[in-house]
Amino acid sequence: MDAQVILVDVNPKMVAAWREVFVDNPEVIVVHGSMTDQATSAWVSPTNSKAMMDGGLDGVIKKFLGPQIQTKVQSEVARLYHGTMPLGHATCVATGAKKPAWLISTPTMLGRSDDVSDTLNVALACAAAFQMVHLQNAAAPNSIGSVALPGLGANTGKVPVEICADLMWTAYNLVRSQDFKSFHEMRVALENELGALGNATAAPVVKAPSAPSAPGVKGPFIPPKSSMGPPKGPMIPPKGPMTATKTAVGGVVPKPKPLADFDDTE
Repeated sequence: MDAQVILVDVNPKMVAAWREVFVDNPEVIVVHGSMTDQATSAWVSPTNSKAMMDGGLDGVIKKFLGPQIQTKVQSEVARLYHGTMPLGHATCVATGAKKPAWLISTPTMLGRSDDVSDTLNVALACAAAFQMVHLQNAAAPNSIGSVALPGLGANTGKVPVEICADLMWTAYNLVRSQDFKSFHEMRVALENELGALGNATAAPVVKAPSAPSAPGVKGPFIPPKSSMGPPKGPMIPPKGPMTATKTAVGGVVPKPKPLADFDDTE
């Protein structure tokens, strides 16, 4: 990963799930607080395929940066995707602000309030966000030194926090261990990790034939990293050294912030 990664959410359960799943990734910073308090190079905003920023974190960011940010994102969606951004893709636009200088938008759903708890959309969105960081830094070296992400799909999308954390862990480790030239190449690799996602507009669930994801927990079955101890995410085949601890990029190490009065997860 060519940028410092900060996972931030106002939901303490989301934060606790991240801390458990990313326990072996000390280079990832987990913060309990608001996205708008993170002085990072880029923010990731989960959105819908039309980039209508009228709810969840999208709405909070639109209010914070001003209504022109939606115009910029939708113009980029129109330029790249003819007005409808597919799952597993992302856009990156300049905000005109110092922090964040960039806003990365990636769809977790097609509509404005789809229930995506039985899909793998979280993994697609998270991997697309990291791929966008890579593509932006390839086009403009060091333009994104740090990036903040919320719990993707864990609010509006109704994805349980444990499932969300597992899928984000999978996406993070996939993109940090391989270089992809395109979103398509990235998605093919993700399919190899989590099973064929098919051609449906919302990625279908790949379930184990005889075991639920967890007692009382709704969501796709995700194979544990090992048979010993509690699962921390889907199994990823070794692709190179995975244990080196990274230091903050760009000198940005955000501190936990008090709980905001609003819910800024998508």
